[in-house]
Amino acid sequence: MADLPTYRDVAEAAVRLAGVANPTPVLTSRTVDKQTGAQIFFKCENFQRVGAFKFRGAYNALSRLSEAQKQRGVIAYSSGNHAQAVALAGQLLGINATIVMPKDAPAIKIAATRGYGAEVILYVFGQEPREVIAQKIAAERGLEIIPPFNHPHVIAGQGTAAKELIEEVGDLDYLIVCVGGGGLISGCALAANALSPHCKVIGVEPELGDDATRSFQTKILQTAPRANDTIADGARTLSLGSITFPLVLKHCHNFITVSDAALMRTMRFLFERMKIVVEPTGALAAAAVIEGKIGVADKKVGVIISGGNTEPEFFARILSSCAR
Repeated sequence: MADLPTYRDVAEAAVRLAGVANPTPVLTSRTVDKQTGAQIFFKCENFQRVGAFKFRGAYNALSRLSEAQKQRGVIAYSSGNHAQAVALAGQLLGINATIVMPKDAPAIKIAATRGYGAEVILYVFGQEPREVIAQKIAAERGLEIIPPFNHPHVIAGQGTAAKELIEEVGDLDYLIVCVGGGGLISGCALAANALSPHCKVIGVEPELGDDATRSFQTKILQTAPRANDTIADGARTLSLGSITFPLVLKHCHNFITVSDAALMRTMRFLFERMKIVVEPTGALAAAAVIEGKIGVADKKVGVIISGGNTEPEFFARILSSCAR
């Protein structure tokens, strides 16, 4: 197993990302504060480059490659946001990128990945695992694999989102984070533990992809065989990784789940009241707070909105399906 990243790695990633990644805005809502009885600060990674936090980790990981590795190129596998992030990071750093994506990934994400100059290889979900496909191609072409979450440099880059948030708003009582494979929450927990030591870090998953929640509760790595059924496509991971799992156990405080219906209601709320477009996965942490799944009264709370890449037609259906 690779060495586990530390806060020092997060701080070093912030230096590499300075002037490259967007310092994303922190938004507040008087409506949410009144509803929860708390101070809620939304870190809006939907305004990050490629529309998601993933750019932070991808750029940090690619910038750490040796010159020989950069010359050979990289390969990644992703349902969309990591794909776009690696593609753009490769474009910026002059590194050829190949991305393995499911055929049923949102078309907007496939198009954007190609638009950043990456070669996209599509596969059918449920047949050969995407990791195996990527490993075969990497071996044939001599490419460096950049996984979506289980990588120390990826994790360190993702942690810069929480670093920015805490440096802007100060100490937090809670930091609520969206969870797929655990890269974002692992990095954010490293930052929170270092910068706001009493802060409790809580992860939020879709009910249909609750592997991290059960893994945290049992201390045994669990899988989520129904994860592909959730609308939160960024959380359709089978399990946490060999690096993210121990980080989660060491640095996080709790995990909860929210329903797909709650995600849809939250997406509508964020659009109506805060005028922002958030994808289902990106709404996980916000849904837990807005739907009252976590008691935060009288607390100061950071909420990571992880991304905003959703197809217009799908977003319109979400808005109409949960109309008041």
